[in-house]
Amino acid sequence: MEPRAAPPEHRLRAIRLLRDAGVPVGVNIAPVIPGLTEHEIPSILEASAAAGAESAAMLVLRLPGVVESIFVGWLREHLPDRAERVLNRLRELHGGKLSDPRFGHRMRGSGEYADQMRQLFKVTRRRLGLDGPTEPLATAAFQRPRLPRSRPVSEQLDLLGEEHPRV
Repeated sequence: MEPRAAPPEHRLRAIRLLRDAGVPVGVNIAPVIPGLTEHEIPSILEASAAAGAESAAMLVLRLPGVVESIFVGWLREHLPDRAERVLNRLRELHGGKLSDPRFGHRMRGSGEYADQMRQLFKVTRRRLGLDGPTEPLATAAFQRPRLPRSRPVSEQLDLLGEEHPRV
């Protein structure tokens, strides 16, 4: 749904490459869009665990400021048959509004539906062993990579070594 976002197979490949290199990997399922994507939680966690992820977190859709009108417009244009269901679920999570700016609520939601989504996430995460303690990252050996002077400032390397023009 997000333009220019890496496709799932690239993200899973990145998890595998990092794990193969000995880097601990966690995943964050975000944003979960109630009424539209929460059913994907188990399959995302399963694919992530199979790729080598060790931990997982989840955040519910947040619509701050102008993002709300952009999302609602996109939803009504691209998914008109599901738009009202999704918007009603969001209102259910956020006390009758599409968004709740309060810290601790804005990316979690509240109420029965939010609790059901969290329970689905927690049960699946536990079943797959993605809920254990994680080791703190050792950063002592980290060095910032140096790009050759011949590389134009307008280009950057992505995680997998492919060049992309800067957006």
